[in-house]
Amino acid sequence: MDLIRQKVKDLPENSGVYIMYSADRQILYVGKARNLKKRVTQYFGSPVGKTDKVLIMVSKIADFEYIITRNEIEALVLENNLIKKHQPPYNILLKDDKSYPFIKINTKQTYPKVEVVRKLKNDGAKYFGPYMQGISSKEIVDLIYSAFPLRSCSLDMSKPPKGHRPCLNYHIGRCHAPCMGYETPEQYAETIAKVVSFLQGNDKSVANILTQKIQEASEQTEYEIALMYKHKLAVLDKLIRRQVTALPKDFDLDIFAIASNGLNVVVSTLFVRAGKLVGSDKQVVDSLCLTEQDSLSNYIMRYYDGVPYIPQEVVTSVTLEDADVLAEYLGEKKGKKVNVITPHQGVRKQLVDMAMSNACDYLDKSLSLKERQDNMTVGAMIQLQEFLKLSRMPIRMECYDISHISGTNKVGSMVVFINGQPAKSHYRKFHIKTVEGNNDFESLKEVLRRRIARLLDDQEKDESFSSKPDLIIIDGGKGQLSSVMQEVRQAGLSGVEIVGLAKSEEEIFFPGQSQSVLLPRNSYALKLVQRIRDEAHRFAITFHRNERKRTQTKSRLTDVAGVGEVKQKRLIEAFKTMDNIRNASVEDLLLVKGMDRPTAMAIYEHFHVGEAQED
Repeated sequence: MDLIRQKVKDLPENSGVYIMYSADRQILYVGKARNLKKRVTQYFGSPVGKTDKVLIMVSKIADFEYIITRNEIEALVLENNLIKKHQPPYNILLKDDKSYPFIKINTKQTYPKVEVVRKLKNDGAKYFGPYMQGISSKEIVDLIYSAFPLRSCSLDMSKPPKGHRPCLNYHIGRCHAPCMGYETPEQYAETIAKVVSFLQGNDKSVANILTQKIQEASEQTEYEIALMYKHKLAVLDKLIRRQVTALPKDFDLDIFAIASNGLNVVVSTLFVRAGKLVGSDKQVVDSLCLTEQDSLSNYIMRYYDGVPYIPQEVVTSVTLEDADVLAEYLGEKKGKKVNVITPHQGVRKQLVDMAMSNACDYLDKSLSLKERQDNMTVGAMIQLQEFLKLSRMPIRMECYDISHISGTNKVGSMVVFINGQPAKSHYRKFHIKTVEGNNDFESLKEVLRRRIARLLDDQEKDESFSSKPDLIIIDGGKGQLSSVMQEVRQAGLSGVEIVGLAKSEEEIFFPGQSQSVLLPRNSYALKLVQRIRDEAHRFAITFHRNERKRTQTKSRLTDVAGVGEVKQKRLIEAFKTMDNIRNASVEDLLLVKGMDRPTAMAIYEHFHVGEAQED
């Protein structure tokens, strides 16, 4: 600690990023600072005012490094990149599978559809949303299709099939059949422009359209249709009533409020789109920042790193020290100016108060859930390090399993947990290429040999394969572990601890030790290794089943004249199973893209002529 205090005294007063290390050089925390000396000094000063979590982290810090940047925005970007790369256990990490429903219109297409998506892409399409609170994106899409004649099919408009006829939607007036050339691209684009205008807040035209349709249906005594339009009008009314007074109809903003009890932190977000309050979200977050302002700033940075859409205005419940820097960063990312403000009166202050009320309520109700999540993840990692006397906290854990039936379709799985939670984007699959027959030992050796080779390859670009694990778990006992260790030693891999987990008694084996370790039955550490082992088993079995189905389907279709790999793939995608292909009629088979009648007849006869002969 004396060495650290001396380093703190020598810190510059420039902006930059600081990196906290444990005794075994694991990165514990990454932070940014306008003034490095002032900020880092706060961590090692008086414990008064610091949360228990901060004090625990400080007690684990054995060293730190810093990087000076030219300005604060460089520090902001560098901090974000380092957190994404190293995923330190004490930084705010948001789930990468968090997604919200948006409405998408790809205006680059000649005849675009209106659809609901949960992944935003930088593809030039228009996105609206998210819609979550009391009115769903699906309701709005249904409302749009009720008011505007648009296509809802997935037909390839550039190549309509021969003999194509307009569908039912054309006959009931819900589509003008652009597939038949009954509507020009220019006419369709005018309708899309009206839809975009509606989604941007212009509701009156849609209300007029629905009111007129109700009247026309009633006059023709089509009361069920009139009632349907009346329900759509009620949905529209519900949306209109969400208009936030004193805000422009074409205005988008996100409101962030933070609440803390000294131990746990909750961030509540409200979404205003086209001047309407359309959604909200609440998250309990881990924060080792010294102030609520820093915690909220870091959260917002992580949030917009995972959600590509950025509104014109970001409203916060507390004044951020780096609000101007954050606004500049978000503006560069959006390509337009973004304001980051903390209101003290008016409608924005009312929205902040609403978000704060949600945050405080969720904080009270989520404490037990958050405590349980902490115990199951970071708490379990700490326990595991202590029980197994690991030299490093197992921040990145990898588990391997093999799956096959009597040595056929052999596959291997690599499952990754980071900070005690599944990191599914890091999972990897292996086809066993060099092992003949039923030999799990050799299969595991091949998988580890290939995985280690990619880890040690300086040119490796795969994020998962290039990341060094802290702990590798082999699904199996002493035999599997010893066979794998041969590969590890030959490859010269060091700094990675490897254990085997035998399922019968949940025994953990270490290389070169005959005595196993039994984790306490009620410990979170045992639950953690069981979760990753079961996940590796599930992932391997699922991969094996898919491969077996693919192989079986391919083998049954290979002998059919005119069916190559492309048609095999399309048949599997269309019908999913061999039984479905067997039961398909010739007309069903002709619906598959690229299928011609002679090949469809050949497939049908392949299955059914043989059955007739057997009978």
